[in-house]
Amino acid sequence: MAALAEEQTEVAVKLEAEGPPTLLPPQAGDAAGEGGGGTTNNGPNGGGGNAAAASSAGGDGGTPKPSVAVPAVAPAGAAPVPAAAPEAGAPHDRQTLLAVLQFLRQSNLREAEEALRREARLLEEAAAGCSAPGEADGAGAEAASALLSRVTASAPGPAAPEPPGTGASGAAAAVSGSATCPAAPGKVGSVAVEDQPDVSAVLSAYNQQGDPTMYEEYYSGLKHFIECSLDCHRAELSQLFYPLFVHMYLELVYNQHENEAKSFFEKFHGDQECYYQDDLRVLSSLTKKEHMKGNETMLDFRTSKFVLRISRDSYQLLKRHLQEKQNNQIWNIVQEHLYIDIFDGMPRSKQQIDAMVGSLAGEAKREANKSKVFFGLLKEPEIEVPLDDEDEEGENEEGKPKKKKPKKDSIGSKSKKQDPNAPPQNRIPLPELKDSDKLDKIMNMKETTKRVRLGPDCLPSICFYTFLNAYQGLTAVDVTDDSSLIAGGFADSTVRVWSVTPKKLRSVKQAADLSLIDKESDDVLERIMDEKTASELKILYGHSGPVYGASFSPDRNYLLSSSEDGTVRLWSLQTFTCLVGYKGHNYPVWDTQFSPYGYYFVSGGHDRVARLWATDHYQPLRIFAGHLADVNCTRFHPNSNYVATGSADRTVRLWDVLNGNCVRIFTGHKGPIHSLTFSPNGRFLATGATDGRVLLWDIGHGLMVGELKGHTDTVCSLRFSRDGEILASGSMDNTVRLWDAVKAFEDLETDDFTTATGHITLPENSQELLLGTYMTKSTPVVHLHFTRRNLVLAAGAYSPQ
Repeated sequence: MAALAEEQTEVAVKLEAEGPPTLLPPQAGDAAGEGGGGTTNNGPNGGGGNAAAASSAGGDGGTPKPSVAVPAVAPAGAAPVPAAAPEAGAPHDRQTLLAVLQFLRQSNLREAEEALRREARLLEEAAAGCSAPGEADGAGAEAASALLSRVTASAPGPAAPEPPGTGASGAAAAVSGSATCPAAPGKVGSVAVEDQPDVSAVLSAYNQQGDPTMYEEYYSGLKHFIECSLDCHRAELSQLFYPLFVHMYLELVYNQHENEAKSFFEKFHGDQECYYQDDLRVLSSLTKKEHMKGNETMLDFRTSKFVLRISRDSYQLLKRHLQEKQNNQIWNIVQEHLYIDIFDGMPRSKQQIDAMVGSLAGEAKREANKSKVFFGLLKEPEIEVPLDDEDEEGENEEGKPKKKKPKKDSIGSKSKKQDPNAPPQNRIPLPELKDSDKLDKIMNMKETTKRVRLGPDCLPSICFYTFLNAYQGLTAVDVTDDSSLIAGGFADSTVRVWSVTPKKLRSVKQAADLSLIDKESDDVLERIMDEKTASELKILYGHSGPVYGASFSPDRNYLLSSSEDGTVRLWSLQTFTCLVGYKGHNYPVWDTQFSPYGYYFVSGGHDRVARLWATDHYQPLRIFAGHLADVNCTRFHPNSNYVATGSADRTVRLWDVLNGNCVRIFTGHKGPIHSLTFSPNGRFLATGATDGRVLLWDIGHGLMVGELKGHTDTVCSLRFSRDGEILASGSMDNTVRLWDAVKAFEDLETDDFTTATGHITLPENSQELLLGTYMTKSTPVVHLHFTRRNLVLAAGAYSPQ
């Protein structure tokens, strides 16, 4: 939606309806960020990424507008107010209405303003003190009507809103920009346009008038009620403990009841689930009102509604209890800070709930995973492959060809049938194949004929590359697709590239020498290389901080590296020099990866966003904003139309490269996510985290379909074999584990009911799926790679105990 432009204010109203967060296109006149890239409002002190910028295909970055939630605007999908709530929440509701009326008047939207006044039964004089006529704006009418529909839900009138999760909208309207009038008592203060939501506006939601001495009693009462309820409801309602505990504690701190807050925290923090311990540690440091300003964890809780998925029966039980007890304090928190996703049917069991919860903002809304995803593979271009007799005989002897074999001389048989789940071939522009790419594909197809068919009875050999004397300084590894080069990123800011074949690394000759070469000769590519520079190792200097990510281009001509210095660098592997430094992230960049087709690459960092780049653009083409903490790892889907990101907020998101939308949110990990990999057929995603679990996801249905337990430390690397039959995982526990991917994905229960309710039942079959565990002496496994013939290459730095 276009921003409403005024002389002194810029207001963008972003309505988060059922679907995933949408990207706001950059407006003309937006200032470009450093290096022309866009900056977002979700830096380390930012507010959780409520606004983002997506530029045109040309790649112009834009600066998103900060998004500030108007205090106490209850969503249309908020929970119904019990009988006693209007009186208790009236001052807060009135304050909200005044702020919105002021906005309508500034936008010259008189009719909407009058309608709102009539609906809320407010006197006109109440808001007359702070008004300034502004210019009318066409987009304002749409914004005002949307705001109107939400504000009337919280007005102290007879209209009762729908229960959460059932309304058309599940999130409050967010208003970004600044108010031009001076702040009056009881009104929203002036909001500055900064890189983060205005803290005072965000915090004012905690300005409750409840009796501080009663908080422990309220919480204890609810706890007693839930613990005494039927087993089938207890598991679901227990999800309320953590978000209510956090918001009640923050309310006490904000209203300067420090002793009560300390007592409340000490009494109840031990009741919370173990996977929230890191968050509670941060929370315990917030003991004064001053500590809350600019604290990213606090702002996350305030700006993102905590999502709970509860059956209708359990919800009605909770509602009835709170109404009977007239427990307005808890009810206000449920209304304002939680999004309750209600479903019809049987309540979920403790096991089903535990599988899905654990992220910073609760579960994903079911609506977030409903959009269509083209997870199929693109049709391969037709390439004539010269096959000699030996190759043909070898293929027949092996019996059935592997999945990739039909690529050979007939990309006809398989590829001419377009995969119904594949995106249109021209959905996003992809680079055309060069002659060298075609030659490489032919080589790949020939290698495929010699590939070992893996399975439970035929496990791959593992070749381990141990980096010695790295002094725990190895921070990134990558291997080329043809397994000829290996690159390491180090804490001393260098990138080192090794040749792992007898062929040494050579640079191109100097310009003066190149002019003497006959450019028409057949071996011109050999002649341009300078034999004097031949060596097994090349060191690339340029970064000014540890290198956390490395990625080779598919054609092996380029290498990407990302660093703590906030840049991504593109290196030439012909000259071994830096070609470009991409500046857009303002903080460390934890990961970067090339698209399977080259040209595009993605990066993710501490600023909580992932950025999509093209090698020939200085600015990012897309900014994927929505995570509430660092983006630790990034991966392209095999068809290059989607990007997956894993974050320290314990969620995985899938983003559409075409429009920048988030099309999947996966929750279930209990710790920051550090590894991702897609299955070769594009249908499944495997993710690994600090909780030592590997989770398997069905991308099409948006469901978790498997859990692999066995690792005892962070899973740093995941990779499927070339035919998708084996999944390899590498961990900080110094092991590589091989899992039976075929068995893990067979007989999936992805019927309509499962998809609609999210009632997933994970089989406890990790031990059946585990095919082998391979220990290193004392080397954490940082990277895994399957060669074209299905040999496993692993890498890590020796770490003496």
